[in-house]
Amino acid sequence: MHEHLTPDICVIGAGSGGLSVAAAAAAFGVDVVLVERGKMGGDCLNYGCVPSKAIIAAGKRAHAMRTASIFGIEEVDPAIDFSAVHAHVRSVIDAIAPNDSVERFESLGVKVIEAEGRFVDERTLEAGGHRISARRFVIATGSSPVIPPIPGIETVEALTNETIFDLEQRPDHLVIVGGGPIGLELAQAHRRLGSRVTVVEAAGFLSREDPDLAAIALDALREEGIALLERHSVVRIERTDDGLRLVARSKDGGERIVEGSHLLVAAGRSPNLAALALDAAKVRHDKKGIAVDAGLRSSNRRIYAIGDVAGGPQFTHVANYHAGIAIRALLFRLPAKADYASLPRITFLDPELVQVGLTEAEARKAHGEVRVLTWPVHDNDRAQAERETTGLIKLVADRRGRVIGVSILAKGASEMGNFWSLALSKKMRVRDLTSFISPYPTMGEIGKRAAMSYFTDMARKPVIRRIIRLLRVFG
Repeated sequence: MHEHLTPDICVIGAGSGGLSVAAAAAAFGVDVVLVERGKMGGDCLNYGCVPSKAIIAAGKRAHAMRTASIFGIEEVDPAIDFSAVHAHVRSVIDAIAPNDSVERFESLGVKVIEAEGRFVDERTLEAGGHRISARRFVIATGSSPVIPPIPGIETVEALTNETIFDLEQRPDHLVIVGGGPIGLELAQAHRRLGSRVTVVEAAGFLSREDPDLAAIALDALREEGIALLERHSVVRIERTDDGLRLVARSKDGGERIVEGSHLLVAAGRSPNLAALALDAAKVRHDKKGIAVDAGLRSSNRRIYAIGDVAGGPQFTHVANYHAGIAIRALLFRLPAKADYASLPRITFLDPELVQVGLTEAEARKAHGEVRVLTWPVHDNDRAQAERETTGLIKLVADRRGRVIGVSILAKGASEMGNFWSLALSKKMRVRDLTSFISPYPTMGEIGKRAAMSYFTDMARKPVIRRIIRLLRVFG
């Protein structure tokens, strides 16, 4: 052992959540040790949010060149230099990486140990030859992609989000197992960059999302030439001279054969817990993650868990939200509980799909009687000007008119999600959403238009019309 460290806080994992805790604690002059076995910045910077959005952006630019004729501009089928696309993705990561680097965090006063950590007892962690006894520990080790036990999958290279961004040559035919957000986002990006793409999904595509919006989004993918095999389970995978052969079976027993050049597995994620020796720390856990209370404290009162390992929603913004809860408890002993009522989730397709709070089906199950207000994107002036008319917004309000869910499919929906997350967190009612001034022309106007439709029925009521006639008598 090099030395025995006794910091106030030891953070395990240098992804978004762990870095947020370490930076915030250090800013208040707290002694912090940060342990990370892999790359600083974690999954989001190196394998997830950042590279995926970079390749999506490249695909959008290529798509815009192919569809320019709607603006009176000659269409061009762009020549795709996939190695240059790869360089673009890497350069985006490199531009952000200094913010998450060892050097930056050491300059903040954080001691960084680049090694794997494991608990030896309820209050001690070993990492890189160090024995660390902290007042509090924060586990923020994230999650990793799951490779399902498909017969024959070991005979081919199964790419995941951790390896697909290493490709410097464009896949001829990318076969994707898994039709959730990651699978579909990368399907559209690669299709726009010139690959043939087939996506195989055992259940339903975008099954967590509002079915009305999901259906429109999936139709848009099909129109771009992406083959979607829904409710098909993968029976086996075989290696071929040109790549791979995948055999899928539908629910009615029919089989489909898909021959591709590359395989991407996007079939779920598993929390990174195995190396931590949590039993030695008396921390309860299972395959879904660490068991925590509403304040993110584990069965060991010294240990908190945040982000993907906490067994809840697996999003970078949730990890950062968890970090704020943990900091309030660790530094100020303030009560704070995780509340996902206004949680936004986004599928970065084109158009983007956003869900904040409850879907219509979830709201009806939880609240019974609800009001559903919709407004189509094609009735928005900005959408018409930009020829981005696919989609709609759906607001769900309870009996008192409080908005409890928002579903959006539209260009720029991810940016609209900020407003609606705030609206739900402040428990705003539909009436509140009709009284602010929405700048014109913007895509975000669809939300106010939907809210105003709440009062359409009132305008038709005879009693309201009689009152208006009466008031006219007084001049």
